[in-house]
Amino acid sequence: MRNPNGYGSVVKLSGNRRNPYVVRKTTGWSDLGYPVYNVIGYCSTREAGMIVLAAYNANPYDIDKSKTTLEDLFKLWDETKGPKLKAANRGKLKSAYKHCSKLYKKIYKDIRSYHMQEVIDNCGKSYSTQGAIKSLFKHLDDFALETDVINKSYAQLTTSEPIPPSNKIPFTDDEVNALWKIKDEPWVDSVLVFLYSGWRISELLGLKITDVDLDAGTMAGGVKTEAGKNRIVPIHSKILDLVTARYNGSNEYLFEFEKHRVADHQYRAIWKDVMTRLNMEHNPHECRHTFRSRLDSAGANSAAINKIMGHAGKDVGERVYTHKSIDELRTAIEMITN
Repeated sequence: MRNPNGYGSVVKLSGNRRNPYVVRKTTGWSDLGYPVYNVIGYCSTREAGMIVLAAYNANPYDIDKSKTTLEDLFKLWDETKGPKLKAANRGKLKSAYKHCSKLYKKIYKDIRSYHMQEVIDNCGKSYSTQGAIKSLFKHLDDFALETDVINKSYAQLTTSEPIPPSNKIPFTDDEVNALWKIKDEPWVDSVLVFLYSGWRISELLGLKITDVDLDAGTMAGGVKTEAGKNRIVPIHSKILDLVTARYNGSNEYLFEFEKHRVADHQYRAIWKDVMTRLNMEHNPHECRHTFRSRLDSAGANSAAINKIMGHAGKDVGERVYTHKSIDELRTAIEMITN
């Protein structure tokens, strides 16, 4: 279907290119009668190019590289590229942008790696925020290259504080046994369910009664990642009685406090009390770390471990749960014998 006059076009360029489709609009004519184009960007497919062209026509933006500032570029990027990102990632990058205020009015083509590095080094935040700022500059550089604002990327030369080595300390067998000895004391059951299922704290607290199938011996839930969402975890035989005791048809959630979902801060106070009673020093996430370590030590299949944990392992394939696959996960989880 032909585009309306003045709408613009998406044209495939010759040669072997990563982004062979150019998005452009005619802005005038040369003295010889040839069209003069305003290049909006480059895309990998015609469909992607048409989306960029539609977005541009809905809200035309100025891509004059001689006057495009960091602030201008970020706004254009957020309007055209931002909606394609996952909400959490987009939010993280928008938060990172707040640390770039000293460069807001600077012409983007004049920004060099040392300008970016200065922002990263002086943000006063941890490796996580530094990494987000570095990632933002990479996104902006890629967009600036597409729109011909720059012809060289400097973001790739920046560095950020490395992720520190994990300081998670798994529960020892003696500590697990100590928990079993007082399993009937308040909230100790929640720690044991953590240790034999590998849920994240938000996932465990978010489990509803309707997510638990006692007949099938499974729990369904998960958050955070595509691989982690809507996953099924078999109920280990050692905690079946604990889960059954918590299963109450009048409740909405498996773990409730005064008939309401347990808030994160409430559970952490409960957790601290249990750890104090046992003279232990652990955080809830170390249950997940312990669970993974115990599966590894028991020799469980790595693909099964990834599926149970909600990790996108390369051998997992489609996250389709058949009776056979659930049996395989149950076999893996029951390899934890103590």
